[in-house]
Amino acid sequence: MDLPSNLPEKLYLLAYDPRRERTTRNSSLNLLLQAAALTELLRRGLLYEEGRKAVARVRGGAAEEGLDPYSARLLGQIRESRPHSWNSWVSRARSTGRDQPVRRVRDGLADSGRLTLRSHRAAGLFPVTLVTLADPGVREALAASVTGALTGPLSRVDPADAALTALVAAGRLGSVLNGRQRREHRGRIAKLTPAAGPVPRALGTALAWRMAGHAAESAALG
Repeated sequence: MDLPSNLPEKLYLLAYDPRRERTTRNSSLNLLLQAAALTELLRRGLLYEEGRKAVARVRGGAAEEGLDPYSARLLGQIRESRPHSWNSWVSRARSTGRDQPVRRVRDGLADSGRLTLRSHRAAGLFPVTLVTLADPGVREALAASVTGALTGPLSRVDPADAALTALVAAGRLGSVLNGRQRREHRGRIAKLTPAAGPVPRALGTALAWRMAGHAAESAALG
């Protein structure tokens, strides 16, 4: 089975709901995919941390080979910008429009043939894009890799699977791990999190800020 190698693509597929033919929780998923792209760049050595800020290395070649389009685009933005904190880069994920990570990562997967897209009008009125996986078994295999990272011998967990699992937990991706499972495996998740560097903590902070903002808006509206 040909599994994607990049974390943003893996996280998108794990967030996919076969029954609804689309992903769930797009608002927080944009933050999660942004965090996944940062982690992918960090794992490949294309980013490093300097004073708790993300800095792009001026290097290419093998490290960038096979990089997904969204992560490559983010790398370009980081190279052209002054250093910012991990929290800042995670929070910069767009939540609307064509540049939001959900759409960019989805379109990259479609271009590679891993999924197909078709337009539809919900209730005959509202335009939506329905997504069909080319191989549903890929999502099942990715979910199994998360389960294995949580339950198998720690010494045998692939670093990529450890990073994936840490992001799933930090992003509260309920389609893979619900709240009870996150609490049950809290100790193992803590041991897996270093594989994703400082990004899971930044993701948790960004999600808290987003939830606080939504709560404030609701209170203002009465």
